[in-house]
Amino acid sequence: MSTQAETLAFLLDQLGDWPGLRTRKMFGEYCVYVDDKPVAFVCDDQLYVKPTSAGEALMQPPVWGKFYDKARPHLLVTPDRWDERDWLRTLLAATAEALPAPKPKAHKRPTRRTR
Repeated sequence: MSTQAETLAFLLDQLGDWPGLRTRKMFGEYCVYVDDKPVAFVCDDQLYVKPTSAGEALMQPPVWGKFYDKARPHLLVTPDRWDERDWLRTLLAATAEALPAPKPKAHKRPTRRTR
């Protein structure tokens, strides 16, 4: 089951106008980026936040979940907490702050043609 567009629209509305926030569709699900750092995933209409000690501290007690069987556990933000707009923004901002900066993309070298 993939995420419904309405679910993503609701979450983005809750997060409000936030420079540096974007999403990317992947395999019917979505990745949420803050300042080009992947901080959360929206899968099967559930919000999974990358685990960080800052995120765990804000989520007392932390709730864990996996968006597929072999995935690492992520912090699961259940829909009953999605209405807590300020808390949700604080959680994603703290997670982004705790994650390392994205690595610069390597430029592809032109390939040499051999005869």
